[in-house]
Parts: sequence; C-alpha cells; structure tokens
Amino acid sequence: MSTIAWISLSLWSLSIGLAVWRRGRPFAIFLGIMLGIHSLVAVGLWSTWQSLGLEPVALFFHLSVYVHFSALLWPKMRSLPWRALVTLPAHWFWGATFLSFPWAISAAFGGPVLGWWLPLLVAMGGMIQSLSTRWTLTDLTLDNTAVPGLSRRRHGSFRESRPLRIVQISDPHLGPFMSVARLRAIAARAVATDPDLVLLTGDFLTMESQGTPGCLAEALAPLKALQGRTFACLGNHDHEALAMVHRELADAGVTLLVDAATVVQTGAGPVQIVGADFAWRNREERLADLFAQVPRLPDTQRIVLLHDPGAFVHIPEGEGDLVLAGHTHGGQVGLVSFGKPLTVVSALSSVPDHGFWARGPDRLYVHRATGHYGFPLRVGVPGEEGVLSIHRRPAD
Repeated sequence: MSTIAWISLSLWSLSIGLAVWRRGRPFAIFLGIMLGIHSLVAVGLWSTWQSLGLEPVALFFHLSVYVHFSALLWPKMRSLPWRALVTLPAHWFWGATFLSFPWAISAAFGGPVLGWWLPLLVAMGGMIQSLSTRWTLTDLTLDNTAVPGLSRRRHGSFRESRPLRIVQISDPHLGPFMSVARLRAIAARAVATDPDLVLLTGDFLTMESQGTPGCLAEALAPLKALQGRTFACLGNHDHEALAMVHRELADAGVTLLVDAATVVQTGAGPVQIVGADFAWRNREERLADLFAQVPRLPDTQRIVLLHDPGAFVHIPEGEGDLVLAGHTHGGQVGLVSFGKPLTVVSALSSVPDHGFWARGPDRLYVHRATGHYGFPLRVGVPGEEGVLSIHRRPAD
C-alpha cells in the first residue's frame, strides 16, 4: 500500500472514531462515506499528480478536507483566515475529486487520465459561483389560465403600472459559503430596493451556524428597517435548530409564519401571506388542513410561502395565486449558466427545480437560492438575488 493510501486510511479511521465519540453513529456513517469516496478518488489519481510534481500541493488540499470534516465535530462559524486556509480549499478539492470519479476509475484499470485537470477547473468555476449571486429583475404575470398538469411556464408579457414588488431570500445557509457579512450585505441590498415585501423561504442555517448563537440575527439585522414587511416560513434544516431560528428571526424583525397567515397592506393592494410549515410526510393532508383554516379574502392577493417546491402539487387547486419556494438551490448542478434549464434535479425527478411553474390556475416560483448546502459546490447554476415584480392580469 502506498504512503498516501496509508495516510488516508489512518485519517479516515481517526475521523470516524472521533465522529462516533462526538456526534454518534449516524454522523460517523455520513462522514465515513464522504471521506471514503474522496479518499478513494484522491489515492487513485495520486500517481498522476505525483508525476507532474503536484504532490505537495495535492497533499495540502487533501489534508484540508480531513481537517474541515473533523472540525464539524465542533461546529461553529469560522473566522475568515480559517475559511480561506481550510474550509474553502477543502470544498474545492472535495468537489473536484467527486467530479474526478471517472478519471479515478480509468486510472485504477490502467487506462488513460487525459484531461485530469478538467474536474479541477470545473470545481474552480463552481467555487466562484458558490461565493456569489446573480442579481435579477424578474417580472411574473399571474393570468389565472388553467394549465393541465405541472409544467414550466413563461413569465408572461402583461404589465401593471404598479406591480407587487417582492424580494425573496431563500436557503441562505449561513456557514462555509455564506458568512454573516455576506448575508448582511444581501439583506442590506434588499432593503435598499424598498420592496413591498421581503419574503424568506427557509433553510437559514447549517451545521456550523447552528453552533453560533446570534449569527442569524446579526446577518438579517438590516431587515429591521422593513419591520412589518418581512415574513418567513420554515425549511427542513430549520427544524434542526427551531428555537434558535424562532428567536433570531424575531430579533431581526422578521415574522415567522408556521401554518399561519397574515394580511399586509401594500402599495399594490392588500396581500394575504400564508406560511406553510415544512414536513416530509402527510403533506397533502397537512396542506389541506392549512387552507381549510385560512379562507380566501375578497380583493386580496394571496402569496404562499412553501419551502419545498415538491409539495406544490399537494396544495388544493386554486388556493395559491403565487407560491414561493426554494429548497432545490435551483438544481445546484446543471446548465442554467449556459441558458439551458436542465439540472440534476430536473433530470432525476419531477420536482420543480427553478423558475416559474404552473398547475391549474396556481403559479409557483422556485428561487435558485441565496446560498447552498450539501454537495460542496454550485456548478452551472448561479445563486439568485433580486426583485420579483408580480403583475396580475384581469380575467377576460
């Protein structure tokens, strides 16, 4: 067994042992799988990097992955030097090795490893996308046209003189790629547009930020300037730290709607905002109960906050003028940056991944997310930031 294989096996075993001690068996299994895949690919390609004189550089990035994952056993928001020297290098190299899987298999069977650098380059592009968002001004037309089934929808061309203006913030995931300073700047830009509403559709934290009380309130503090116009629903990761999310959204002046509704007077008229709690199971029954308890109001536009767009099909038909969701991070890996809608999510499931959708008279907008979590990088799917202008076309 090579030296790098022994080093990787030793660090892999040590990391799993620490994970069992600190976080328990489920996290240890997760860590074992993530580090195991990474190590197998890295070891498989090591001779290629070594032959090119890249062994010292590769060793630094390889070790950064183990240090990053081991640090998750003591989760907290990290300082800028730590993120620059450990967290971000680890995510880049982890993403690159994951994308290098075909090259590692070829190397294992003695095949060529031509283009070994391509996954590293793609991962670098993903790193840049993961640390930025694309500002967009989006106009959506609600026309009440009944659309059979669930389908992607054009934005429409009808324009009101005074549309409802919304800033949606979704899946900020305070953590490795979303620092407090970055999210605070995003919140400040939202306030600067002076929208009618700022609507947050869940997943505020990560493992790191859950260990740093006060970080979410600090990051969203600029939204206090729009108190009474800022509302949120819960995402799946918010249930991992419910008390913290409730407390810190309140500290930032954000009203959290958990299977509840409220009415807001705006410059575009009254708006009823319905916030659905996140649930994996019995979604159809839960949503039916929610809308049975929240009747429509005359001459009032209805906006539904629903973290997971996969639950859109379970909303009773005709109950959502416009549903705002996130959760998918826009598909996270795909061809959106190249003008094509295809993503991993749309390729492997029927869940709406990004953009404007319709089912019957109801409409859904899936935000590409402000941040991300899970797979280490965005690749080909930029994050989203900007203003939604909602135009209601009168019935013919």
